[in-house]
Amino acid sequence: MELEVWLRWYAKILEDFGFDRAADEEAAEYLRGFLEEHGSIDLHGLELPSRNFIVFGAGPSLKEHAERFRGLDENLTVVSADGATTALLEEGIVPHIIVTDLDGRVEDILEASRLGSTIVVHAHGNNLEKLRRYLPLLKNLAGTTQSIPSRPLYNFGGFTDGDRAVFLAVALGAERIILAGMDFGDTITRYSRPGIKGETARADPVKKLKLEYARKLIEWIRTNRDVEIETW
Repeated sequence: MELEVWLRWYAKILEDFGFDRAADEEAAEYLRGFLEEHGSIDLHGLELPSRNFIVFGAGPSLKEHAERFRGLDENLTVVSADGATTALLEEGIVPHIIVTDLDGRVEDILEASRLGSTIVVHAHGNNLEKLRRYLPLLKNLAGTTQSIPSRPLYNFGGFTDGDRAVFLAVALGAERIILAGMDFGDTITRYSRPGIKGETARADPVKKLKLEYARKLIEWIRTNRDVEIETW
């Protein structure tokens, strides 16, 4: 998504959620400085196994779709949205790329980093302390912001980890994208919110609105980009 188009979406998101753009930019500046000092992966230079992608979200269908993926005889680039990483590792699947704001089970993101996953960390106003705590423990890092990017940060568009992962796949030249574990309903899982009791719970109003934005942003891609999107 072109930056000027995204910034119109972003202005509406700030209004609808009451987010503080200055806080977003403070977190982004911290992430930018860390990557400038410690090094950042050039995402456009990644060697990908395929231009066909599968993007895993952390919805109720995640485990079913992870099992289905293991049975595929097809070479795909695997992108995990944050907490979906936990379910993939449980199935013995190491994502090629993880898109995360560090809200998921960070221990599993650290393990995937150790195993070679590229970790694309997103900065926003509510995760500055997590950036300070976990960035030094991660390897294979790149960074994104939802405000105006400054090198080495990227902004491909996207709001939640799930739809941002789809925008990333498009930016990396995806010809086909399979959406797995993306349900956009009113049920969340322990992979999305590790603190809940049990496997699933009802989404609160803020989470439901985030999922609605994710759905609409992916529909924008379907309409505006020449990429095949298949929903499992």
